[in-house]
Amino acid sequence: MGPVVLLLWLSACGGSSAPPSAPAPGSGDSALPRDLPEGFVFGAATAGFQVDMGCPDVTGPHADGCLDPASDWYAWVTDPTITGTDRLHVTGEPLTVGPGMWSLFEDDVARMQADGMTGYRMSLEWSRLFPGAAAEAATTVDELAPHADPAAVARYHEMFAALRAAGIEPIVTVSHYTLPTWVHDGVGCHLDPDACVADGWVTGERIVPLIALYAGFVGREFGAEVDTWFTLNEPYATTLAGYVQPGEDRSAPPGLSLDFARAVSVAQHQIEGHAAMADALRAEDTIDASGDGTAVTIGLVMNMVAFEPADPTKEVDVLGAEHADYLYHQLYFDAVTTGAWDDDVDGIPDRTRADLAGRLDVIGINYYNRALVSGTGISLSQDLPLLDFLPAFSWDPYPEGLGVVIRRASTWGLPIWVTENGTPHVEDDGTEILEGHLRAMVDAMDEGADVRGYLYWSYIDNYEWNHGMDLRFGLYTYDEQTKERQPRAVLERYREIMATGRLD
Repeated sequence: MGPVVLLLWLSACGGSSAPPSAPAPGSGDSALPRDLPEGFVFGAATAGFQVDMGCPDVTGPHADGCLDPASDWYAWVTDPTITGTDRLHVTGEPLTVGPGMWSLFEDDVARMQADGMTGYRMSLEWSRLFPGAAAEAATTVDELAPHADPAAVARYHEMFAALRAAGIEPIVTVSHYTLPTWVHDGVGCHLDPDACVADGWVTGERIVPLIALYAGFVGREFGAEVDTWFTLNEPYATTLAGYVQPGEDRSAPPGLSLDFARAVSVAQHQIEGHAAMADALRAEDTIDASGDGTAVTIGLVMNMVAFEPADPTKEVDVLGAEHADYLYHQLYFDAVTTGAWDDDVDGIPDRTRADLAGRLDVIGINYYNRALVSGTGISLSQDLPLLDFLPAFSWDPYPEGLGVVIRRASTWGLPIWVTENGTPHVEDDGTEILEGHLRAMVDAMDEGADVRGYLYWSYIDNYEWNHGMDLRFGLYTYDEQTKERQPRAVLERYREIMATGRLD
């Protein structure tokens, strides 16, 4: 993840077009079209922090590098000052319970190939490639390269080679939540945010050039194997769970509550970070790995929510739903497509920034749920003058919502990937929910949406951030001791769909 059900207290004024207030009716046709776009990709997705650790053989060839203790998230889920805090809801389960894909990757790729997958989304871990703070002294990719951990670099090359050999396109997230501890001391910033120097996304003049340089390195190093890059995963989730409302659903480092000033800074710096990463990737990745004529495609993954007014007859709720859509979706996509920059996050662009415009080639959608939005009619914070809505999120399956968010994303006129889609109800209703989501996707495609691929979340049960192993989403489950994989019923159905292109 993945998935984030966030208790939102932020808002901003709606800008251009408002979101649909209700899903468009489905066609009722149970068949996927046989004329899917050429190269349409079916596959699965994971994140490195969630699946790499937990290697079964402590003497195996990759065992020494299995754990990744240099990230802010590793510290977050293992530090006793965090795991012992009820308010943050961190289970504290050891990361050794994970599926261990760092050492078992080739076996898993063989399963993906046998299942019929043609794409796999994974993340690179900045903390694996550059675990030491000495990397901060670099100002060019040439200066940065000697600081890279050679074993991690070699292992990622092996992973990409395995995917390519199996005919599976690697779709790579450059930063999926985690940051090295020398970039972000999440625990220290939680304990004393005003004294924290390694404050992650808070200080833009520090992190933006750092993450751009890191992106340039991976573009140069892995460009011969990767063409499709997503810079950040769900940046708004980091903002909310880290600075506004950490809680039972998701707490993220540094776990500050109602710190709206830092939240605004973090959101804006992530927009600037994406643009800088896009420039670096385009400059350094000049090799067309797949032979399709395009060396690099840049995307941004957003957790898109199907917002609906709690009472569509109440103007305050309708306006609140528009504001929620603006802050969750439009603020980011407008900035990196047209350069619209909203200084005070009030929904009215203050200027156009050429250094942000045109920095997006494809939109990544993570979809899990809808939210019924109640407007408050008044601002809840001076830092955000239009903080005027409260959404009620639900984990109840709502497959139609995938069509809603695909239609919304289509208003930016770019191709779309469904980069994550799944359910924690996978054991009980996984097959029915999968089919419902795919029907909604096809309905939107029939109306003109340019969807290039669908990636199920998740390939395998994983360490679900602060929840540990409490939430299960995988096409595969596994034995936490032996790491033996077992397919779920939903995978059998997904195999049929991938092979035949039909739901009936």
